[in-house]
Formats: sequence, C-alpha cells, structure tokens
Amino acid sequence: MRTTRATMTGGTLVAAGMMTMNIAVYGFNVIAARALLPKEFGALTALFGILLVGTVASLGLQAVTARRLAIDPDHHDAIIGATVRVTVIVASAVGLLVAASTVVLTPVLKLDSHWAVILCGATLVPLTVMGAESGIAQGTARWGALTAIYVGNGVGRLLGGAIALVIDPSVNSAMIGIAIGSWLPALAGARLMLGHGRGALISRRPLLKEALFSTHALLAYFVLSNLDSLIARNRFDEHESGLYASGLILAKAALFFPQFVSVVLFPDLARATTHHARLRAVSLVAGFGALAVLATALLPRVALILVGGHQYDEITGRLWLFAVAGSCLAVVHLLVFDALARHAHGIVFMIWGAVLAVVAAAYGLGVGITGLALTVALVAASLAAVVFVFAPSHSRVPADSDA
Repeated sequence: MRTTRATMTGGTLVAAGMMTMNIAVYGFNVIAARALLPKEFGALTALFGILLVGTVASLGLQAVTARRLAIDPDHHDAIIGATVRVTVIVASAVGLLVAASTVVLTPVLKLDSHWAVILCGATLVPLTVMGAESGIAQGTARWGALTAIYVGNGVGRLLGGAIALVIDPSVNSAMIGIAIGSWLPALAGARLMLGHGRGALISRRPLLKEALFSTHALLAYFVLSNLDSLIARNRFDEHESGLYASGLILAKAALFFPQFVSVVLFPDLARATTHHARLRAVSLVAGFGALAVLATALLPRVALILVGGHQYDEITGRLWLFAVAGSCLAVVHLLVFDALARHAHGIVFMIWGAVLAVVAAAYGLGVGITGLALTVALVAASLAAVVFVFAPSHSRVPADSDA
C-alpha cells in the first residue's frame, strides 16, 4: 500500500513537471509561429526534429541508468559513477556528430545558414547530460529532482528562445537562445551526479553497450515520430511546410502529454514478471489519446488558436488527424520503453520497418498534407498493435553480472 501510494504521489508530481515542461515548450512554439513567417517556422520545426532525434542518446542513458538502478539498488553508487563516465563520452560525441552533419542537413532542409544545425549540436550536449541525471532520479524514485529537471528543460527553452526572438526574430537567433537555455535542466540535476563512485568501481563497458542498444531503439522511434516534419520540409513548398508544422504542434502535444506514464511506471515495468504492468500503462496512454482526438474533433477552432491562429486556417479541418497521429505515436513510445525495461531490443527492427513504410507512402504515393498525417497515424497504430500482441509477457531481466 505504501509503495502504491508513493507511486501515485510520484506520478502526480512528475505529471505536473512534465505538463509544465510541455506547456512551456508549446508556449515557445506558439511564440515562434507568430514571430516568424510560415517558411521560417517550417525551418525551425525541422531543426526541432533534429533535436528530438538527437536526444535519443539522452533518453538511452536515462533508460539504461533507470533500469539498472531499479533492479540492482545494492550497487547504487557504482552504477552512478559509471554513468557519469559514460555521459562525458556520449555527450561529447553526440554534440560533435550533429554539428558536423550540417554539411548534409543544411542543403537537405533548405536552410539559409550552416550555423542552425551546428547550434543543434551545441544544444544536445547539456540535453544528453540531462538524460543521465533523469535516469538517476527515475531509477531511485527521486521524483522531486526529476520534476525539477523537466521544469528546467521547458522553462529554459521558453525563456532562452523567446528572449532571443525578441532580440532578433530569426531561426538562428532562436537556436542560440535554445542552446543557452538547455543548460538550465542540466544544472538543476547536477547534484545527482556528484559524490558517487568513490568506492569500488564497475566497468563502464556493459553500461555503454546497453546504452548503445537503447539508443538504437530510441533512434528508430524518434526517426519514425519526426520523419514527417523532415519529409514535409523537403517535399512540400514553403507554405505547405509551414501549415504542416502548425499541425505538428497539436500532434506533439498529444504525443508528449501522456509520457509521464512511461516515466513513472518504468521501474515497475523493469521489475514486472507479468503483462499486467504493460496493459495498465498502455490503457492509460490510449485513454489520454482518445480524449485528445475527441476534444480536437469537437473544438477545431479552439485547436487552431493553439497551433498558431488564423494564418493557418487551411489546416483547421484536418487537425484531428494530427491528434490521432500523435496519440498513436504516444502508445508506440510507451511500448518502446516497455521493451527497454525488459532489455528486449528486437523491437527496433519493427520500428525501422515502420519508418520504411512512411517513406514509401510519402514519396511513392505522392501524398499531400492530409495523406502524410494519415500515413503516420495508420503506420503508428499498426506498429503499436503488432508490438503489443507479440511482446512477451515476462519482462524481468536481471542486471549484467559485471554491471
């Protein structure tokens, strides 16, 4: 009873923190949509897609750290010490890799300057550190610290990005502000990584290996969940790209809102030995998704206000499709983290198959705005059904002997 009550309290706290983070991020998106021209906002949305894909390393570190701490609490200090050493390597590598990709991504995304993608790389360094800190807080059930990290992430982007847009309403300026603001969550969780690993050290190789496996699965998922923003930027004209970007604000809201479920229940999923924890988590996420779709379908004009206002009128009647797509991707997100909790990385092949299906439909069938949103929704729903049906019931995986 005490454990259940603590989980509920932690869930409420983390849900409030993630809601604050998502509202702040959403608030910045609305500010950017109004401060920038549709073609510029389309470019900024594509850059957000790069950031989201780049955060797979952060989420990979979070998942492996939380899992190991949840199932092996006796090696608490040693696991955190190894996590700190791995985080330095991963954060540096991710930042440099994304920054170097500017030579390819700048022309592909039709950006005016190479600096925008370089700034994405700079932003991902503190965000990767934040992921490790979140994993420590999550695995040790320090929900207050995790909430502070999430709030810092949202507030950092909102304040940094908004102030930058006031100074200079441009894509590069917005990215500079976001890069600076991204250090706020890393600073909020810094104390979680200090003072550990002074005793017996454990090898960082098993943790790094598992983090790479987790990152691969999350990379596949984030490519799937952000691919349409890149396709829209590459395939549609600048006006249509901006319209699709406004619809994506709603899709991301439907995707991000129920993610507190996977965060709070992740330790339970890691320790579970039956399918009941997974069924409960999927039911909660699907319920939130159904509410989002219903609200959007009944109140499309209100939804339009939330995604940018009258200059995006053309997308009003199709906003419910974006809510469906985001809700289906939210269920897939939960199932991916369930697989990571069970250390079951076979899911990655199914996700890459879904990615190929979206690409084939987008370019092979020549879909427009409606077709692309519908494609993402159908592919995500099919993937969720397949993963849920074929996932094994027993999820407990012991920690590696040398972890």
